[in-house]
Amino acid sequence: MPTSAPTLAFVESPVQLLNVLEWAYSGSAPGESVPLLDGVPSQPGRGTGGPGGPAGPGGTPAARMRIVVLPPTDPMSRGQLRRMAALARDEGHEVRWQEARGGRLAPLRALAALAGDVRAARTVVVGDPFSRYVQLLLTLVRAEQLVVVDDGTATMEFIAQTARGERLVRWHRVGGGGPAGRVRELAYAPVSATARRRFTPAEGSGRRVEVFSSMPVTAHGTMTLRVNDFAWTRARFGPPRLTKGTDLVGTSLVETGVVDPACYLDAVRTLTRVHGATRYFAHRRESPEKLRALSEATGLEIVRPDLPLELIARRGPVGRTIVSFPSTVVHTLPYALTGTGVTVAVCDIDPDWLTGSASPRARGFLAGVTDTARDVRRLPAQAASAAG
Repeated sequence: MPTSAPTLAFVESPVQLLNVLEWAYSGSAPGESVPLLDGVPSQPGRGTGGPGGPAGPGGTPAARMRIVVLPPTDPMSRGQLRRMAALARDEGHEVRWQEARGGRLAPLRALAALAGDVRAARTVVVGDPFSRYVQLLLTLVRAEQLVVVDDGTATMEFIAQTARGERLVRWHRVGGGGPAGRVRELAYAPVSATARRRFTPAEGSGRRVEVFSSMPVTAHGTMTLRVNDFAWTRARFGPPRLTKGTDLVGTSLVETGVVDPACYLDAVRTLTRVHGATRYFAHRRESPEKLRALSEATGLEIVRPDLPLELIARRGPVGRTIVSFPSTVVHTLPYALTGTGVTVAVCDIDPDWLTGSASPRARGFLAGVTDTARDVRRLPAQAASAAG
């Protein structure tokens, strides 16, 4: 294996890998400071960075790094990750595919294989601070700089929980697991505590934490924040050709047990009729059975994107209006589609749609995702609360 890279990134989903590429393109190598773009850059040819590597804003070389992909087991995510990995290699980065799931010993084998690189890296970039595997890797990190890129709206909860000094728990997670689950939580507690301390270093410790995000968050303590405005996406793709119709964006809120399936179906049916939608961009975690039911009930063309939606929309063709429920894309698409004339609209989640098993935090968190979205059109839940 090649010598250890000074910058090491860990990703577990396609959108995390996309955001790592955005961070590298922005010129975030240690010690560099590159201003954010004011508008949509011109479309360069692929690989125009010359011998110094892929070009970042203003023609500066982007930061090269080693990206370790820790893939999930579902085929849709793995397929998107492989295509994103190919884009990362095109940008001059080294990509390593490391299986860390699929068996009781797989995490330990992966940890042993990565330990040397983790200890040697000067900058470590992570995409999911809630990931137990990432938290385990953080116990080995000696790097002075730790960067957190977006893993969707989870960044909002990460910032809030670290500001309050709380244990890192995903917003939709509901306690449980019985006695065995409680034993696992107790056994894991020291690892979780170490991760929290690593994300919130003390003043004068010599360690830095940067959050690179498109979400409406505010840094706290010694943490610094830089805005991800999807400059790499805008430079490499598009602008898109616009169609006359409306596109709907799917969500995994049903799969995570937050929203009732029947209520979701009714909402999609109504939005399709009211807005003249013709396509439905499925979330990678949506089940085939659910998508089949949506297609039969609405007549929508179901599209399973082969890349994160920000790239699909920027590449085009895309509808002049994109309608989504509260999710990551209501914050990211306005950046990715700047200057294209596309309108992004967000439909609120009616509290009556929530399941009885939904987390107590679900209602407030989803409302916050909608309330803080910039440059989007707001659609009240009542507009999609019944099939009519």
